[in-house]
Amino acid sequence: MSENLAQCDECPEGLVRDASGRCVMPEVTFFSLILSLNTSALFHMGELPHPETGQRLVDRELAKHTIDTLILLADKTKGNLSHDENELLTRILYELKMRFVKLA
Repeated sequence: MSENLAQCDECPEGLVRDASGRCVMPEVTFFSLILSLNTSALFHMGELPHPETGQRLVDRELAKHTIDTLILLADKTKGNLSHDENELLTRILYELKMRFVKLA
């Protein structure tokens, strides 16, 4: 669907231009996965407003589930990440855990 967008001045939110100038979803990388899960956890902790309503909602269970997912990824990828990937995952997990504790 998004790959069929004609060349436009600006891509819709969440899309980027590919080499041919079409608006497409960005490439999936380990970094984008970790950052997406980080955003999800922050959203569920009420740190980020809902994009449509602007409300900040707290769902501790979903926040914990997202953090647990990141912990699982850290455990399963141990020894297989680049230095930068490991640093990002470690830093994000630390920050999320600290925010979650403050939430309690």
